[in-house]
Amino acid sequence: MKIESLMTTKVATVGMDETLQALNDIFLKANFHHLLVVENHALRGVISDRDVLRMTSPFLNTPSEQARDVAVLKRKAHQIMTREVITISKDENVESAVELMLGKKISCLPVVEKFGKIEGIVTLKDLVKSLMKELKNHKPDY
Repeated sequence: MKIESLMTTKVATVGMDETLQALNDIFLKANFHHLLVVENHALRGVISDRDVLRMTSPFLNTPSEQARDVAVLKRKAHQIMTREVITISKDENVESAVELMLGKKISCLPVVEKFGKIEGIVTLKDLVKSLMKELKNHKPDY
């Protein structure tokens, strides 16, 4: 099975200078768990909702909130993104995606064409949904 058959083509992208507050708002409003960071249409990094959660102070909007807790919300995407982005082609096999994700301990692979154009994303959720579909189609007869 090829990546193209299960990748998500609706991808959320953000600029390098988006603030942590803006990223958090996107994650809260949209049904995305990964944002691709682009500069001049070129993929520069990936940010997961877990990255944003890790950076956000648990004291925000509480009586214990400090100025530094609020200041963190002004940090930029380029300051928190994963820069060494591992990508995959839509023509690759799903097995390759699984091996990459497990081997590199990552939860998504941006799908790019040979010239770097973003075509979609494959996430662990996409892989699990595909696996469930396969399991339902191949139920044992016992």
